[in-house]
Amino acid sequence: MTGTAIELAAAIRGGSTTAAEVVDAHLAAIEATEPTIHAFNVVTAEEARVAAARVDQAIAAGEPVGPLAGVPVAVKDNLCTNGVATTCSSKILEGWVPPYDATVVQRLAAAGAITVGKTNLDEFAMGSSTENSAFGPTRNPVDTGRVPGGSSGGSAAAVAAGFAPLSLGSDTGGSIRQPAAFCGVVGVKPTYGLVSRYGLIAFASSLDQVGPFATTVADAALLLEVIAGHDPADATSIRQEAPRIVEHLDDGVAGLRVGLISELMGDGIDPDVAAQVRAAADALAAAGAMVEEVSVPAVTYGLSAYYLIAPAEASSNLARFDGVRYGLRVDAPTTNEMMVATRTAGFGAEVKRRIMLGTYALSAGYYDAFYGQAQKVRTLICRDFAAAYERFDVLLSPSTPTTAFELGAIEDPLTMYLNDTCTIPTNLAGHPAMSVPFGADRAGLPVGVQVLAPGLGEVPMFRAAAAIEAAAPSTGKTPTGKDA
Repeated sequence: MTGTAIELAAAIRGGSTTAAEVVDAHLAAIEATEPTIHAFNVVTAEEARVAAARVDQAIAAGEPVGPLAGVPVAVKDNLCTNGVATTCSSKILEGWVPPYDATVVQRLAAAGAITVGKTNLDEFAMGSSTENSAFGPTRNPVDTGRVPGGSSGGSAAAVAAGFAPLSLGSDTGGSIRQPAAFCGVVGVKPTYGLVSRYGLIAFASSLDQVGPFATTVADAALLLEVIAGHDPADATSIRQEAPRIVEHLDDGVAGLRVGLISELMGDGIDPDVAAQVRAAADALAAAGAMVEEVSVPAVTYGLSAYYLIAPAEASSNLARFDGVRYGLRVDAPTTNEMMVATRTAGFGAEVKRRIMLGTYALSAGYYDAFYGQAQKVRTLICRDFAAAYERFDVLLSPSTPTTAFELGAIEDPLTMYLNDTCTIPTNLAGHPAMSVPFGADRAGLPVGVQVLAPGLGEVPMFRAAAAIEAAAPSTGKTPTGKDA
């Protein structure tokens, strides 16, 4: 049996199906097409069946079960899972098995969700296509000749292919929203600190945030409520109750003030993408929202600032992978030679590129000119967003400049980085944003509309997303790539 997460959870609790039947149906879907898609680094079939049996036993005994009881979930392979390999799709961590669960993984289990596997990603979450994985690329279920986006491409593809109705990804500069747009699913980057980062293997600690993928806005809201909330184990966790989102999804958008970001609707944005975003804005206006264009000037500098700040933090975070404590170790005569050999063999080209860029930006004599200047730009972005949110409740833009491109089509790193133009500013500001599918381009490939909100503005953001979803035209292709 398949369906939305909410439908499946209700059916399991109501007795019209069982967790075992639901899990078996999704494992069968994985077995059928996973060799083509390669959404997973590991499928935890036996563990999932054991967990499903426990859920069914609890229901049969009349015991209380969580809101996601029996619902299959896929988890990005940079979230620690006790007893299951966590590799970040890197050779340097190949086979490493954590001795603990990430907080979000614990919260999934407490809600009754059943993990069916760990999903593929760009190595250490560095990329926009999931072509940088040490274990091979993931393909887009909508068109298997195209990328699913990145870095959470495996998580997006797992949902789009029907392998699981829900998945978790991480978003540092757009790594949830961009693949969600490419694969035609919903993807959410929450407010920084709303979801615990404990057990998320860090890329850039001031930017990383865990968030949900789903086929519907309502499913994404439910999953976010499950994983959100203060965690004493995470020093950056917000010390207040998480917003209640699900109960507001049907509030509508009458009177909601929506700003269409003019800087993200011009040069570099595919005309088909821009047309769908304007259509979504028109749909919000028809539903009662007040829609106007708004200028957020500093967003045009987001890409430049991000590719100094994020690599700088990565160069620090990835220093721990040195062959001494865990992961790959390449023996050599001296400790220094061992570290060099280990990191040379263990890291891929994009990870090395970003470590070197970040180390340079932090080096003596260049810190103020590069890293320090980027932080000043980050402040300007925060100020410009704050000014926009004085007039508007939410903002609107494309999630991505284009729709999904072909595998191997982009070889130049700088061209690849442009895929994150629309998403990066939100990460720099620490605000929430989400991608909602809305229509398609002339080739039938899905377009994602990005809804942005101020910090802890998830409720109005989801209200707008629900209205966009309700007005969305059908995309031109199904997840199998056939015409709809």
